[in-house]
Amino acid sequence: MGLLMSQDDFARALREAGDRAGVPNDANKRLVQRWEAGAIASPRPAYARALEAVTGLPIASLGFTVAVPRVRVSDDGQGGHDLEAPVAATPVPNGGPVPRTAPVGNYSGVWLSRYEYYSSGRSDTFTGRHFVVLLQHGDRLTVRSLPGSSDAPLTMDLTVDGNVITGTWVEQTAPEGYYRGARYHGAIQLLAEPTGRRLAGKWVGFGKEMDVNTGPWELVFQDASTNKATLARYDRRPEPE
Repeated sequence: MGLLMSQDDFARALREAGDRAGVPNDANKRLVQRWEAGAIASPRPAYARALEAVTGLPIASLGFTVAVPRVRVSDDGQGGHDLEAPVAATPVPNGGPVPRTAPVGNYSGVWLSRYEYYSSGRSDTFTGRHFVVLLQHGDRLTVRSLPGSSDAPLTMDLTVDGNVITGTWVEQTAPEGYYRGARYHGAIQLLAEPTGRRLAGKWVGFGKEMDVNTGPWELVFQDASTNKATLARYDRRPEPE
């Protein structure tokens, strides 16, 4: 209801999200009905990832329980967690293997998104600010703004390669604002600072006159939690600078 989608539309969006992420799924209307009826308490990982991508919310906030990783006992009798096939590893001089293209730690949580853009019509530079929910699955990041943080919803789909984060962004401007509900989109590349608490880089996108614009963009970490109470606390306008 919140997404204004029928059950068929929602299932189609889940399949498209799976295809974009390279993890296809077979979501259909019947499966959506079973979720809504509570017949399935914990969807499989492929569906959980697609649900988070489409709704922009962590799986625990959608009424599901988080699956507990199954334990695989190796040949030497030692236990280990094995939900997915391991990522190829590249040895590093001062420690064990680090998964290729996978960041150290996890970026999931609430972040403050801040970007600058120049308005030729107003001959001035402006700042766009949103509180966003960032969810990570392997080397993929999905970013969705919290509804109360801005009248202009923002989304990003990103890929992590070491400390380099690359992807696309889309912003639907406010219907009553200066840009009259125009939809803007483009590319973005960010670098993660060693602390993992700030991502900074540049955006690129098209302007109203079909010219290519660019500017700075940063995400600053706020909270690692994505539970309902935390999201409610940040579902507001960021404080002015």
